[in-house]
Amino acid sequence: MGRYIARRIAQFIPVFLGVTLILFFITTVLPGDPVAVRAGTKPLSPAVYKSLRHAYGLDKPWYVQYVDYLGSLSPVRYSPKSGLRFPGPDLGVSISYGRPVIAMFEETFPYTAELAFAAIAVEIVIGIGVGIVAAVKQFSIWDTFATLSTSILVALPVFWLGVMLQYLFGILLQQWTGGIFYLPIAGASGPPFADWQYLILPAVTLASVSTAYAARIMRSQLLEVGGQDYVRTAQAKGLSPSAVLWGHEMKNALIPVVTFIGLDLGAMLSGAILTETVFNWPGIGNMIYQAIGRRDYPVIFGGVSLILFIVLVVNLLVDISYAFLDPRIRLGSKVEG
Repeated sequence: MGRYIARRIAQFIPVFLGVTLILFFITTVLPGDPVAVRAGTKPLSPAVYKSLRHAYGLDKPWYVQYVDYLGSLSPVRYSPKSGLRFPGPDLGVSISYGRPVIAMFEETFPYTAELAFAAIAVEIVIGIGVGIVAAVKQFSIWDTFATLSTSILVALPVFWLGVMLQYLFGILLQQWTGGIFYLPIAGASGPPFADWQYLILPAVTLASVSTAYAARIMRSQLLEVGGQDYVRTAQAKGLSPSAVLWGHEMKNALIPVVTFIGLDLGAMLSGAILTETVFNWPGIGNMIYQAIGRRDYPVIFGGVSLILFIVLVVNLLVDISYAFLDPRIRLGSKVEG
């Protein structure tokens, strides 16, 4: 297990370098000047313009900026005067807001985490629950309804679904009830985890497609596992259907579902840009979206670094969870037979 984890962590390095290198190269091709965007309609003198570009390191070639950026990510600093220090990574200062990027992410990440875990809870409860019911009641009206509804959800664009939910539950419902009952359609009322009403619509929107996939995967896996020899043996012993389901089928059937949900959690924690933008949710995704429009490179590069780190760590945790769900799996070794 230890060697497997060490190998996976070593694989993080080329993935991180490859993604960030491509990102830095793309920024040199795309049009737009962050200094000009920050100035807006206010004209800048050539001297001020040059000094601002120098202050943010934009006057250097992109590959020099990339090397400087990698150096800033190191949590360790050394200088002959101060010696070895551990100040942590430095993601720079936002060009648009003039604030440290790390401080901005510290403010927005709790909102993204709140939204991600709420969406995962919807995905687990509804997705797995619907999948189990559809598999147990195969070819029934419940199975047909589950198959039809998940197919519709998969086909719906997330941003369109978000707008429709805003219109139905935030505007029409408010008109029908005379303003007595409705759901907020944008923003957050206060600090993270403070007001659940603002969380319902974005969480449902973010979880919609993933819930449909989780339900379909759960159903197909249960039907596949139900035909295995060890399940038929358990049924022949006279065990009840519920005992066979929860004691024999679920562990193996859950492995692909856990993989999907785990990877989905990593993506959600990285910032769901579409959902956060539609609902003006003050999370990482919305902040990165605004930074792209302003060409705020420190925020963009810092966001990509954070996204990569979260996704890679979650992928590692998902792989490790295999060994606990299925004892036949031994990480770091080949399964024989």
